[in-house]
Amino acid sequence: MAELLRKPFGTHGKVHEITPQSAGWRYVGFSLYRLRPGERAAETTGDREVVLVMVEGKASVTGGGQDWGSLGERMNVFEKTPPHCVYLPNGAAWEATAETECTIAVCSAPGKGLHAARRIDPQGIRLTERGKGTNTRYINNIAMENEDYCDSLLVTEVFTPAGHWSSYPSHRHDEDDFPRITYLEETYYHRINPSDGFGIQRVYTDDSQLDVTMAVHDGDVVLVPRGHHPCGAPYGFEMYYLNVMAGPLRKWRFLPSPAVEWIMKRDA
Repeated sequence: MAELLRKPFGTHGKVHEITPQSAGWRYVGFSLYRLRPGERAAETTGDREVVLVMVEGKASVTGGGQDWGSLGERMNVFEKTPPHCVYLPNGAAWEATAETECTIAVCSAPGKGLHAARRIDPQGIRLTERGKGTNTRYINNIAMENEDYCDSLLVTEVFTPAGHWSSYPSHRHDEDDFPRITYLEETYYHRINPSDGFGIQRVYTDDSQLDVTMAVHDGDVVLVPRGHHPCGAPYGFEMYYLNVMAGPLRKWRFLPSPAVEWIMKRDA
């Protein structure tokens, strides 16, 4: 089994590069750039589609044969304002030049060439509340199932208040049996506020053949190849994560852990 907790391999430039090969799965890819003003990042999508997410800062972006101009308004991810994003199909080149210090996420999955390059404007992304009590968290849906401009990718941001749980009640999406459940690999890019804090993420299966509990720090990425995957934010520390999901079908259908199913029924 591939190591589920991935630490950044630097503080500058490309600091994460997770491929299907390095993750030991088939669909999801995730990279992250941290750039200083004037620095650039450039890639080609190859046989994959990409959503570029301006996590923090501003950059001028070209891609898919178009100039998308200056993107980014959110200087700190915990402002919770919606991000600027760009969708690029397979067979496209892109380049980003930092105008301020910036963090750019590169979310990827197999492309089918069914959608054209487009800008995903923050005006179309609305921060929404999910859950109850200390299960409450706040969602920016960037490219989920209702947003029909991706072939495979599902991308969303989640803000979890201090002392709350998230991706909870525990659920899994690791079988290809639509409409009961879909198979979706998933990555979590974590940020913590204040940045010297920590959060907790557990990844486990019903039979406990996979059962890993991790302390996650600011900038870490967690891989979820299968199983349930709840997160906890200790009192005093907010948690953000950027989710990337993909599988054979672009649908998000999940099953709860038997131990917490009663919570979902109660809160429905």
